[in-house]
Amino acid sequence: MEMDLDQNLQFDNSDRHIAAQQILSYLFSDYLGSFVIHLWNDSKLRIGNDLSEFTLKIKDAGVLRDLILFRDPVRLAEAYFDGAIEVDGDFNAALGLRHYLEDLKLPLGKKLILLMKVLFLNKYKAGRPIEFVRDGEAARDNGKETIAFHYDISNDFYRLWLDDRMVYSCAYFEHPQQNLEQAQCNKLDHICRKLRLQPGENFLDIGCGWGALVCWAAKHYGVRAHGITLSQSQYEHALEEVKRQHLQGRVSIELRDYRELPRSASYDKVSSIGMFEHVGIKNLPGYFSIVNRLLKPNGLFLNHGITTDESGWGNCVSSRFINRHVFPDGELETVSVIQSLMEDADFEISDVEGLRPHYALTLRHWVHRLEKNYEKAIRLVGERNYRIWRLYMTGCALQFEQGQTGIYQILAVRKNNSFSPLPLTRRDLYEDRDHYSSLL
Repeated sequence: MEMDLDQNLQFDNSDRHIAAQQILSYLFSDYLGSFVIHLWNDSKLRIGNDLSEFTLKIKDAGVLRDLILFRDPVRLAEAYFDGAIEVDGDFNAALGLRHYLEDLKLPLGKKLILLMKVLFLNKYKAGRPIEFVRDGEAARDNGKETIAFHYDISNDFYRLWLDDRMVYSCAYFEHPQQNLEQAQCNKLDHICRKLRLQPGENFLDIGCGWGALVCWAAKHYGVRAHGITLSQSQYEHALEEVKRQHLQGRVSIELRDYRELPRSASYDKVSSIGMFEHVGIKNLPGYFSIVNRLLKPNGLFLNHGITTDESGWGNCVSSRFINRHVFPDGELETVSVIQSLMEDADFEISDVEGLRPHYALTLRHWVHRLEKNYEKAIRLVGERNYRIWRLYMTGCALQFEQGQTGIYQILAVRKNNSFSPLPLTRRDLYEDRDHYSSLL
């Protein structure tokens, strides 16, 4: 739908809603979906057909200015966080606006005319101030401060939507209808079985979270487990969990950076579950080298982490949103690059398992639980933080469902000029399920 935007640049107050509708009609003229826009003056505009998927309530004319100036989905998301936008209906469908706005191209002349109309609208409502944020301007040391930004928000907040064991990583579903608690137990045991944990072994979990894996490994596999984290909140909870399960002397928890582990430390098995995304791409070679040094010869390392479908962590919508609002230090790489870096660090890759459908299911559970606990969430962290997490986890679920993001468990062996200690087949991972059932 092409509109003549060169006319009627002068409006009286009664015509402002017409100007807003002209702007929005032009912006979304090629949008293939259908939704309703409800403006601050109660006027409405239908985009697409009569079967609207959602309603986008724009409460501030400044949102239109941002759309014309930037067409940046991150700024649209921030307007939602600030309450300048509300979404009623299908939240997933509303997030589809991201790709449309990313691909939208405005000719310079049309953009100037639209901007003039937007500036006129802003006489009616001041709108949000223009804020230019330089990507990467915040110092990132991939350390305690950036971890605290994400993980120390509130243990009670995480407890609203995580499973009973507070496992904040991809679950492992045997079928789509399985509940989250069972799927997270599946994951904990799957990791222990992959690492072929044996009684008396020394096991290190880097980025141990709230302590679920180290407690599971010690309790059910008889290892001496050591967990490290940089989150004060996680550290305190994990200590309490060790006491609650009477695992003192078998599980130790430490508030420590993996780079500060003593050179004398030596482990039979090491895991890193949902942690290496914080390391930073440039730090990955050093990270894998340190893990290799910590392992005994022929020791096993399981790295469980999120990947992206394009190499490098460039200036895209996902990276800017995540680094600004969720993970200040988060960076993702492709699974092929990660494996190459592990091989450069003298690891032999033994097994790679993709878990993309599992994380999509996990995130859908988390979002459902968060939305169900809306009132409790806003009491704990406020409306803005609730909206950030709701949008972040819903967006991540879509990314996994659409294949733009992946997640892999990579099992590797520290080379020792011999065959690895692993069995010749994977049969042992799936046999003796009666043993697993007895653990629950």
